[in-house]
Amino acid sequence: MRFISEASSDGVREQLFTLGEIPGVLWTPECAATTRPLVLMGHGGGQHKKAPDLVARARRFVTECGFAVVAVDVPAHGDRPKVEEYDRIATENQARVEAGEELAPLIADFQALVARQTVPEWRAVLDAVQQLEHVGAGPVGYWGVSLGCGLGVPFVAAEPRVRAAVLGLGGALASAEAAARITVPVEFLVQWDDERVPRVQSLALFDALASAEKTLHANPGKHGEIPAFELESTLRFFARHLG
Repeated sequence: MRFISEASSDGVREQLFTLGEIPGVLWTPECAATTRPLVLMGHGGGQHKKAPDLVARARRFVTECGFAVVAVDVPAHGDRPKVEEYDRIATENQARVEAGEELAPLIADFQALVARQTVPEWRAVLDAVQQLEHVGAGPVGYWGVSLGCGLGVPFVAAEPRVRAAVLGLGGALASAEAAARITVPVEFLVQWDDERVPRVQSLALFDALASAEKTLHANPGKHGEIPAFELESTLRFFARHLG
């Protein structure tokens, strides 16, 4: 793990790093020196590790909960190079949608493909970050919606260090089998008028989760219109299960 830069503001320390070919960013309290909970955040499709909404959420986890937060660019996003195969699939999918096929199954198949790479990458990132003295091997949470949900469900299912997860804006087409292996507490976000993920698929994914404690947060609006107040719920959820 190699740190590239470091900056601090308003009590939050931000460190950019690379782990092999994976670019990432770690946020911690400015004076952190001991073990603390860690939240891994998965960004949305077409976004990156420092998307404004993700950064704002991460900084609140740090300042209000004392957590560490880590995010990385998934393949073909942010500072990572384009992947020829992914570009080809995206072009083919666009043509298939224009020809009348449904979008949701195509998104699900693509996310399942990318998850085969990201799950081991994210586990390696957890290994490296938890070796740092100002993070340590404390409890781990996961937050990810949209693409972050499609990649996050198989990750949470595979990673025993994760104690709680916030997921959403995803469907069961490619994730139901992995969801059935998730038993940690989950808060699940659904946009009732989602134009990208059919409501029935989102509800099916929630139903597939094997968690004894899971809550469905359904709000009116389209795919990218999660209400701001859901962040407050997320903060309380992770504080309860990780703090």
